Amino acid sequence: MIVLFGESIRFFDTTLRDGEQTPGVCLTPAEKLEIATHLADVGVHVIEAGSAAASLGERQSIRAIADAGLAAETCTYVRALAQDIDLAADAGADSVHLVVPVSDLHIAKKLRKTREQVCDMAWSAVEYAKSRGLVVELSGEDASRADQTFLAAIFREGVERGADRLCFCDTVGLLTPERAAELIPPLLFAPLSIHCHDDLGFALANSVAALRAGASCAHVTVNGLGERAGNTALEELAMALEVLYGVDTGIATEELYPLSTHVARLTGVPLATNKPIVGEMAFTHESGIHAHGVMRDASTYESIRPEQVGRRRRIVIGKHSGSAAVEAALHDMGYAPDGAQLADIVARIKQIGDTGMRVTDADIMAIADTVMAIEFKPCLELRQFTIVSGSNAVPTASVTMLVNGSEITGAAVGTGPVDAAIRALQRSVADVGSVRLDEYRVDAITGGTDALVDVSVKLSKDGKTVTSRGARTDIIMASVEAVIAGMNRLLREEHEDRSQDSD
Repeated sequence: MIVLFGESIRFFDTTLRDGEQTPGVCLTPAEKLEIATHLADVGVHVIEAGSAAASLGERQSIRAIADAGLAAETCTYVRALAQDIDLAADAGADSVHLVVPVSDLHIAKKLRKTREQVCDMAWSAVEYAKSRGLVVELSGEDASRADQTFLAAIFREGVERGADRLCFCDTVGLLTPERAAELIPPLLFAPLSIHCHDDLGFALANSVAALRAGASCAHVTVNGLGERAGNTALEELAMALEVLYGVDTGIATEELYPLSTHVARLTGVPLATNKPIVGEMAFTHESGIHAHGVMRDASTYESIRPEQVGRRRRIVIGKHSGSAAVEAALHDMGYAPDGAQLADIVARIKQIGDTGMRVTDADIMAIADTVMAIEFKPCLELRQFTIVSGSNAVPTASVTMLVNGSEITGAAVGTGPVDAAIRALQRSVADVGSVRLDEYRVDAITGGTDALVDVSVKLSKDGKTVTSRGARTDIIMASVEAVIAGMNRLLREEHEDRSQDSD
């Protein structure tokens, strides 16, 4: 197989433009600057900061990013309109992503113009953008459904008029790797980018195929954000090139997971648990065979090391877990059961799993305490909590707890009653430890308005993490129960002996 990658592949990140077009996503100028700074630190070459014509806030974002002194080029999306180009230049952009519809479908149905009119618009816009001192990337929208002879003509003349770069857009994800290999080479009379959408799940494959065929730049978004099914994911393309093709991308891959979670938090779009590279389960193992293999040699069931992308491996205990995985987990928790005790603990864990329940760290520790006859004295005990919430009230919670025998009352406000309750709990234990809520998940176990809900949380303190859960018909009570259970396990004395019977 002959791989035709160019000497240097560039990454054009459009998280802040195409990614923000994900329904429901809206970023402030400050949030855009945060993400842009992280993108530049990771090593992307071009940041499409937004569309200058969209709003005043967009122009403020572009200006803030352009003035931040980032290592990446600041770009903005423009139509073939002089006013769009003026707004981009006035906002301080280095370059414009000049997008022109090139398929007959888009020309006739969307623009209601002729091919000749579109050519005139595109070429005039290129010349005007160059007169404003901008780098121009001339982009053919819906290029994969265009007459390729027409596309080549509009691109070639665009380059003669001053366009610095070109971009082939697979706007609705209808390209295939085979067609990419056929269509890209005839367009390589200027540096060419590939911009793929994932409507049929081919965005990554098509981007790789286009780069192999001679394209020198890929348009990407963090987490594959974008309209409909999204765009090519930065983290997936970077790692595919590095691992599968041996390409040195220049991307700081160890920052991919921190970047991913940063963007997920600011956009409010959660990561799919099974998403490659950055999903919760990407480096998580439960199956006895897999976990045992990974503990002996991680490469048995992992194609890359989690540390390469800023992650850590997790062995999750459940009904599929074997003795080796359970013993390793117990060891991390400070337990040293003998053979008979380990067998009993494994059996009880599998019983919980067979009921359809997740097995949390708190469950494992409780089982181990019981089997090994270890007395567990919780340092926290709930006395009462009160929640005030309503359409005209700020959600407020007050909590009274016994903390190591002393009664402490704490109060907090939050974005909702659950948030307020958890914040109040955190404040109540602040004197004995700073406990952080890393993950919160709720599932309805039964149907109806009186459904039994299962709340799972992941808490951390001083580098240690623990998962726990609570199940109630009251979601607030279930949340409080889960958090207190986890806090008790995190705050238990580290020096206590958990290696033998207390007798």
